[in-house]
Amino acid sequence: MNPFRWSYRVSFFAGFLVCVGLLGFALFAEKYWHMFPCPLCIFQRIGFIVMAVFFLLGALHAPRGGARWVYSGGALLGGLFGIAVAGRHLWIQSLPADQIPSCGPPLDYMFSAFPFSRVLQLVFTGSGECAKVEPILGLPMPAWTLLWFIVLAVLAIVAARRRSPQK
Repeated sequence: MNPFRWSYRVSFFAGFLVCVGLLGFALFAEKYWHMFPCPLCIFQRIGFIVMAVFFLLGALHAPRGGARWVYSGGALLGGLFGIAVAGRHLWIQSLPADQIPSCGPPLDYMFSAFPFSRVLQLVFTGSGECAKVEPILGLPMPAWTLLWFIVLAVLAIVAARRRSPQK
């Protein structure tokens, strides 16, 4: 079955299932492989959650015409956020050892001690725990998430651009 011929509803439901599967894998890796998430990993998970919500809403509503871009736009916002975070994470992981920033406080402490804007600034500055590379099938986790954010963003665009069948 050609995914480029799937209906809007099927495409968005598939996008939802992929997001849920990726989030499930992240929880599995955390629980059983002891790959504990750094702050940037948590923000990548938030990007997948945003995409999953818009994919599910789009699959349930299955609008026609220009209204499709409402759900696709939401999924794209989550995807672009995730691409930015995963790209930043990969950049931090590529730094030489002497340029890696020191480890920062845990994310839950930052939220309790600082305003949200300061937390975002601290997270995107990066910290030592974000530089730890734990490869899966030869690639670090942020490389896989970047790839999936791109694939899911393309899926949202292709589904929204597809013409509605005439009744």
